[in-house]
Amino acid sequence: MKPFEPEIVAFCCHYCAYTAADMAGSMRIGYPPNVKIIKAPCSGKIDAIHIMKALEKGADGVYVAGCLEGDCHFKNGNNNAARRVKYLQKLLDEIGVGGERIAMITMSAGMGGRFAETAAEFTEKIRKLGPNPAKTAAGEKLEKAIA
Repeated sequence: MKPFEPEIVAFCCHYCAYTAADMAGSMRIGYPPNVKIIKAPCSGKIDAIHIMKALEKGADGVYVAGCLEGDCHFKNGNNNAARRVKYLQKLLDEIGVGGERIAMITMSAGMGGRFAETAAEFTEKIRKLGPNPAKTAAGEKLEKAIA
């Protein structure tokens, strides 16, 4: 049996986090290939349903990456995203999936190293947590239906 490799979805704002990811690539700073980046105009545009759907569709962990506090290009989008993530963390704890599977991360466009570092840290954290229990339950139901 091969070791567990988590699937991570990173919702990144266009102006800072996505640019930081691009900078990491330009600087040839590697980060885990497990991290799949989805570009958004602003972290504040990432609705709760987007995060929950990512988990439902099989992501083991999801993080929203936005501008530094006080530097959002859309004034307070990153603060709205942070409140949403905090709410969803509580909800995921209540339903038994685990709130630590999602996170809010802030960075500026010039922080390519920080992007790579946080991507690696989050991937390792999810690796230790193991597979998403929601994904496992859905997979077991599917296997039973097929059998």
